[in-house]
Amino acid sequence: MAAMMQPQIILLKEGTDTSQGKAQLVSNINACTAVADVVRSTLGPRGMDKLIHDDKGTVTISNDGATIMKLLDIVHPAAKILVDIAKSQDSEVGDGTTTVVLLAAEFLREAKPFIEDGVHPQNLIRSFRNASYKAIQKIKELAKSIEGQSLEEKKRLLSKCAATTLSSKLIGGEKEFFASMVVDAVGAIGDGDRLNMIGIKKVPGGTMRDSFLVNGVAFKKTFSYAGFEQQPKKFLNPKILLLNIELELKSEKENAEIRLSDPSQYQSIVDAEWNIIYEKLDKCVQSGAKVVLSRLAIGDLATQYFADRDIFCAGRVAEEDLLRVAAATGGTVQTSVNNVVDEVLGTCEHFEERQVGNERFNIFSGCPSGRTATIVLRGGADQIHLLTLSGSQQLSRSML
Repeated sequence: MAAMMQPQIILLKEGTDTSQGKAQLVSNINACTAVADVVRSTLGPRGMDKLIHDDKGTVTISNDGATIMKLLDIVHPAAKILVDIAKSQDSEVGDGTTTVVLLAAEFLREAKPFIEDGVHPQNLIRSFRNASYKAIQKIKELAKSIEGQSLEEKKRLLSKCAATTLSSKLIGGEKEFFASMVVDAVGAIGDGDRLNMIGIKKVPGGTMRDSFLVNGVAFKKTFSYAGFEQQPKKFLNPKILLLNIELELKSEKENAEIRLSDPSQYQSIVDAEWNIIYEKLDKCVQSGAKVVLSRLAIGDLATQYFADRDIFCAGRVAEEDLLRVAAATGGTVQTSVNNVVDEVLGTCEHFEERQVGNERFNIFSGCPSGRTATIVLRGGADQIHLLTLSGSQQLSRSML
């Protein structure tokens, strides 16, 4: 019997903490409070910024709790839960990320003496749950409904709520300006909660007050091909064709092989390739569209072809921008140029390519659906953009 009982060997990584029970609970609480102390000084109207330098050499300056928690390289499993709390708060509400981390840490700090006195964790959890019920009831008593109020009154109240989220940010001095902008952007997408219908673009240079809202879609000019400068850059009430196909001559795939018995047949193969691309381009022109956008490349030949016929085109448009153009203009993204009917074409009141700082932007405004908006952020440095972007995203989620 003694021979059958072998000693149990547990292999653990060097430096592994094997503590259990009360000691481990206290250790977990201490780790969480240490993380909370990192972001504690960022809270409030006079909250201080943190400079974070990661192993890739990237430097980030922010007082946004969610941003800081994402950048912290936390190894402790209990402390990682605070990161998940911040991410969940940022995703669901868009604001209060620092607050939830500090509240969670303070709850743990207050529970620490009870743990040391031997109170079972389940009893503490039951008490926290009862406290949360009472807190929710109190919040409902304090809540103010905006149902039935005029549009102007709703916008005024929402702007005040939105400005509150920017009080502690670097752009707090312009909080009324950005709060009003974001409320208008959220109002533009209607009653839906599709935050991806609000685009946020960054353009270095200028002041924060140079930021503006487009009631439609705006995106940076895509890669330019030969003939691009000859295209018209402004249209009134254009028809818009949205594609997900390449409009350029494509090289043969790897290991493609063509056997010819007569050298004269080679020219017929070359002509067939050119005829295919010309047929596609001709069908785009026949559709009546004045603006052609594609998620894939539109090459030199197509760009010059469209320019000769007073048509604007842009290839390699980002998928999210193309989908927002489709939602705004009422168009449908096509995977073929065959049988393009008016029902799949989008339209807008005004299209133009405009210079914004050192960048050129394609701007679609006066869209019939009115379900999209784009915020173009200006600032003298990337850190200004980061903080403004963070604040704008928080505002958008908060309003929704």
